[in-house]
Amino acid sequence: MIGVLIIGHDKLPESFAAAVTHVLGARPAQFDVLAVDCNDDPLDVLPRARAAVAKLDTGEGVVVFSDIYGATPCNLVGKLVDPGRVEAVAGVNLPMLVRAFTYRGKDLETMVKKAVSGGCEGVLHLEVDPRYAATRG
Repeated sequence: MIGVLIIGHDKLPESFAAAVTHVLGARPAQFDVLAVDCNDDPLDVLPRARAAVAKLDTGEGVVVFSDIYGATPCNLVGKLVDPGRVEAVAGVNLPMLVRAFTYRGKDLETMVKKAVSGGCEGVLHLEVDPRYAATRG
């Protein structure tokens, strides 16, 4: 099974873990999070991130998600990438994570593609049907 690690700002990674656990009904195996505080030195966080990846990798690889491309958590994730073994995806959202966990039994490339498509397809402009607008209080 492919491991999953979320690295992000402050409490966001644990919030995603709680949301994934809620949606899926249980906290998935081989899943961890790493929070980056505004006072953290990235060089101090990097060994913890590497240890988390090593713990999650049982031979089928790890996908590491970060919140914002270009920010400190994403820059840390970039240092973890080992093509074909550790892949990275920035811009994590809940639809992306649910899709990722759905496809984690497949190969690493498929899981990454499905996660990214799930993240993109999960972002929609919600338009309310006028027939139902009158029922809103």
